[in-house]
Amino acid sequence: MNLKSCEKKENGEADIIVEVNAEMFEAAIAKSFIKNRNSVAVPGFRKGKAPRKIIERMYGASIFHPDALDFLAPDVIDFVKAESELKIVGFPRISDVDIKENNSGVDLTVTVSVYPEVKLAEYKGLSAVKIDAAIPESAIDAEIAGVRLRNARIEKVDRPAISGDITVIDFEGFIDGVPFDGGKGENYELELGSGSFIPGFEDKVAGMTVGEERDIDLVFPEQYAENLAGKPVVFKVKLNELKEKQLPELDDEFAKDVSEFDTLEEYKADIRGRLQKEKTEESDTAFENALIIKITESMEAAIPEDMIEEQMDIAANNFARQVSAYGMEPAKYLQMMNMTPELFRENLRINSEKQVKATLALEKIAELEGIELSEEDIENEYKELSERFGIEPDKLKEQVDKEKVTQELKTRRAAKIVTDHAIAEAPSETDGEKPEKPVAKPKKAAAKKPAAEGETATEKPKKTAAKKPKGDESE
Repeated sequence: MNLKSCEKKENGEADIIVEVNAEMFEAAIAKSFIKNRNSVAVPGFRKGKAPRKIIERMYGASIFHPDALDFLAPDVIDFVKAESELKIVGFPRISDVDIKENNSGVDLTVTVSVYPEVKLAEYKGLSAVKIDAAIPESAIDAEIAGVRLRNARIEKVDRPAISGDITVIDFEGFIDGVPFDGGKGENYELELGSGSFIPGFEDKVAGMTVGEERDIDLVFPEQYAENLAGKPVVFKVKLNELKEKQLPELDDEFAKDVSEFDTLEEYKADIRGRLQKEKTEESDTAFENALIIKITESMEAAIPEDMIEEQMDIAANNFARQVSAYGMEPAKYLQMMNMTPELFRENLRINSEKQVKATLALEKIAELEGIELSEEDIENEYKELSERFGIEPDKLKEQVDKEKVTQELKTRRAAKIVTDHAIAEAPSETDGEKPEKPVAKPKKAAAKKPAAEGETATEKPKKTAAKKPKGDESE
């Protein structure tokens, strides 16, 4: 084979013409003949017995060309990758074929996407808003309050129900005096103030005492199941049992019960340190992202579509793994979100393009700054990854190649150069919005199963028609 020419195009691609000599082309045609001879009918010959020359004379010399070119393609593409001296991204494709007379060889045009040349403006001395990473005492108090609530004792009480109480109720709903499907429950546990039922229901249960019966007049929300939306309803409710959450005392014994610390002050200090670390990391990441966005906005690069598509593949695969970790099939999750796979993938495009631009910018900075890594640097990174993911270093090296680790380390150091030379601006009152992320991690709540067979259209899974549907939380 011989590389005849290489022509770069403005769209980030290049056309490379590879000359395949007669000997190689003939060997490929011979393979094609062997593959196809049993499927070619020639009068006077049993299938598979007709000589190649007879078949070519009868059907034309080109009959074996398609498969011959398929046999050649892998070797040609490997040759292009090795000999073109281009940094190729994506998968090369054969875009044109020129077969010479008498099968004396063939010229194949291979179209490749080329790693773009990047031109940067100034990347040092930039400024961006940096979020204050201070942790207020209220954040620590809120964290402890949540722990106290999770460790509360549940005790029966004899008094009027108030918000936060757990009620055990019987209820049945009537529209125009007629009960409706899914509107009845017995000994149902409802926490007042949880917002589980339609607006107004829990407010009107408040004040009831054990044994009391009460009619509750309400109107279903307009955004509800079609057969109930906007209709007046009467719920007949009986309070069977009333329980309250008794929070543990906030003292050293509490700290010992819920943590590894002996005193409440030590426990608080640990919470403060953890929250501080999280907030600092969040602030640093947002600052770094804001600076990189500024760099990419002034960057010049002809980014090939293959690079964006490859990043979209990565994002889609990460999303699928995240959803699967919550026990959902990605296809069913998208169906629940009323989104087609095509629309979901297209929604990944904007952030994938931003991710590609950021990577290109940081790699160029690493090149301009002459960032080099030692073998010790790379080994330490493998060690850190091994500890983080609980995978043996040798197995990790099989899964994550050295080039990927090297690239990650270089871009991380390049980002540090940018932030170390940047100016942090104090946030204004209008600042504070979080930066965009390539793909949001699905929340557990979003992975709920659809209504089971037999449940009414007005119900959530394992819930009753008295409860508001998804999308009602704002009411």
